[in-house]
Amino acid sequence: MDRTLMIRTSPLQARLALSIALLAATTLIAPVAAQAPARFIGAITAISGTTLTVKTDAGQTYQVEVPSAAQIKRVAPGQKDLSTAETIQFTDLAVGDRALVKLDPAAPAGTSQAVQIIAIKQSDVAAKQQKDRDDWQRNGVGGLVKSVDAAGGVIVLTSGAGATAKTIAVHTSSATMLKRYAPASVRFDAAIAAPIDAIHAGDQLRARGAKNADSTSIDADEVVSGTFRNISGTVSSTDPASSTLVVKDLITKKQVTIHITPDVQMRKLSDRMAAFLAMRLKGTSGGGGWNGGSSGQAGGAPAANAGTGQRPGAGQGAGQIPGGGGQWAGGQGAAGGGDPQQMLSRAPTIQLSDLNKGDAVMIVSTDGATDVTAITLVAGVEPLLEAPAASSLLNNWSMSGGAGGAEAAAQ
Repeated sequence: MDRTLMIRTSPLQARLALSIALLAATTLIAPVAAQAPARFIGAITAISGTTLTVKTDAGQTYQVEVPSAAQIKRVAPGQKDLSTAETIQFTDLAVGDRALVKLDPAAPAGTSQAVQIIAIKQSDVAAKQQKDRDDWQRNGVGGLVKSVDAAGGVIVLTSGAGATAKTIAVHTSSATMLKRYAPASVRFDAAIAAPIDAIHAGDQLRARGAKNADSTSIDADEVVSGTFRNISGTVSSTDPASSTLVVKDLITKKQVTIHITPDVQMRKLSDRMAAFLAMRLKGTSGGGGWNGGSSGQAGGAPAANAGTGQRPGAGQGAGQIPGGGGQWAGGQGAAGGGDPQQMLSRAPTIQLSDLNKGDAVMIVSTDGATDVTAITLVAGVEPLLEAPAASSLLNNWSMSGGAGGAEAAAQ
C-alpha cells in the first residue's frame, strides 16, 4: 500500500519540483533583465570610453552608451527653455555633473543608448545651491505648523524657542509653489508638489517670500513642509561601519535605530553653552550677557563650518528644509544677546565616531517608529533635557537647498 501511494504521487512531486525550479530561475533572471527607465536623472559617477555611469537620486545606477548621434546640451540650474541651451561634446561631460538621460527607444534589444543628455556642471549646481540657501535665509521663515486654513490659504506657525518664540502667519495664493517631502526623504530636490490640505498641525514648514518688518507675516512664493520626528534620548550603541546608532527615546522608552547620511547636521554643545541654553529656556538668567561662543572660539567667533549648515563632507545636492547658512528660523538676535538658535548654530560640528554610549542627544529625523534617518543631531545636551522648551530648539533648523535644474529644463 505504501509503495503504491509513493508511485502514484511521484508525477505530482515531479511537477511540483519543476514549478519550483522554474520559479527560482525566473527570480534569478528577473533582476538581470530589468531595463533602465526611458529617462532618468542623477549624478555622473564614471565615464569610460563612450559609456556613462549615472547614479540616480533614488540610488539606482545605470550604464548607458552615448553614440556620436546623441544630442548633448548644457543648461544652467533652473533653466527651463532648451532653445537657449548650449550644445556640447561628450568630452565636455565630467564626473559629478548632473545629467538627465533620455534613452533611444529604437536601440537594439538589451542595450541602453542615449538619444539625449541634458547636463549641468557640478560647479554650477553648487553655486545655485548657495544662492538658494542665501535667498531662503534672507527671505524665509520657518517653524512648526500650528494650524492650517486651507480655504483661506493661511498657515500659522510657531517659531523659535524660549524668549524668541513667536507666531508667524504664512499667506499662500494660487501662485504659491507648495511642496512636500517624500516619505522617509530629507532631500529638498526630491520634494513633490502637494496641496495645502496635505499640511498638518505639527509638521515642520519653511516659506520664502515677502516678509513684514518683524517676520510675523509672509506672502509666500514657495512653501516646503514635511512630517518629522523629535527624539531626545541617550546613545545605546554606535556602528560607524553601517553609519547607524541606536538611541533610547526618553519619551517612549524604546530603542530607535538612527541612520546617519552625509547630509545630516551633527553638532555638540560645550558644557558652558548647554548650561546657558538651559537657563534661557527655563526663563532664568546666568548673569551678564554671553556671546554664545563655544570652547576655543574667543569672542563668539563661529566655529569651522558654522555658516554652511552642513558638516564637513556633506554631499552636493543634499536637499533638506532649505534656508541653510546654519541659521534657525526666528533666530535674528545678535550673538551677544544669547539667542538660543544663533548659539546652537555656532556649536562645532562632529562625526558619528565622536559619539559614545551614554551620550545625551537631541535629534530631528524622518518620521518612523523604530527606524529613522537623522536630519539634525545635537550632542552635549544633558542640561537641556530638563528644560520643557528644549524640544522646540531643533524644530526650525534650516537646511540646504537642492538642485534639479536639468529635470526642470526637460519638462
